[in-house]
Amino acid sequence: MTGEATITSGRRLALALLGSTMLAGVPAAAFAQDAEIAVDESQPPVQPQAQVIQSIAVSGAQRLEPQTIVSYIRLNVGDVYTQAAADQAIKDLYATELFSTATVRNDRGNVVIDVVENPVVNRIIIEGNKRLKNDKIVPEIKLAPRQIYTRSKVRADTQRIIELYKRQGRFAATVEPKIVQLSQNRVDIVYEISEGPKSKVRQINIIGNEVFSDSKLRGEMVTKQARWTAFFSSNTSYDP
Repeated sequence: MTGEATITSGRRLALALLGSTMLAGVPAAAFAQDAEIAVDESQPPVQPQAQVIQSIAVSGAQRLEPQTIVSYIRLNVGDVYTQAAADQAIKDLYATELFSTATVRNDRGNVVIDVVENPVVNRIIIEGNKRLKNDKIVPEIKLAPRQIYTRSKVRADTQRIIELYKRQGRFAATVEPKIVQLSQNRVDIVYEISEGPKSKVRQINIIGNEVFSDSKLRGEMVTKQARWTAFFSSNTSYDP
């Protein structure tokens, strides 16, 4: 009996040791894994630290004072710097039409505005015009010396000159603006004009008239049909 009791006790001890080994082995790894997950869930993700604007500087200014340029934007010292605010500042700078390029960069809260100013108009020159004299063309040009040059203003003036020639019956007229760079950020603007031939009205067709004849109605029109005897008449040009 004592031998059996000893064997039984030995088996129980072996089972107990085996169980403790299992608890200390595989399940322990699982407990450690659960503990790691719990730690991750308890700590929120790290957020990027917002940068407060410490200073605002201007680079590239020539005619304009840096304080004047800063007044065009909505960034202020003490504000939180964001990319959206920087993008809006660039839009505000371009809206002034004073700059050809404008960028905003941030160096740890030190904001730098980089600009390239648009040049100033020195002279406006008209070349190639023979049928229309300068006194007819100049009123169509709104850009003037000592004003700030912009491409949009030159395009608008070019289109007005072309429309002037169309009203004179010269639909083939072309105007090519050329920009001559000068020192001290100045430019001369040269409008090179090719007037082209004058368009003539070969025939005027009238439809729907019942009371008055075609010839009667044509006689009341300013625009006339071109005839060889009236080829040089200004009334034979088409003016819409």
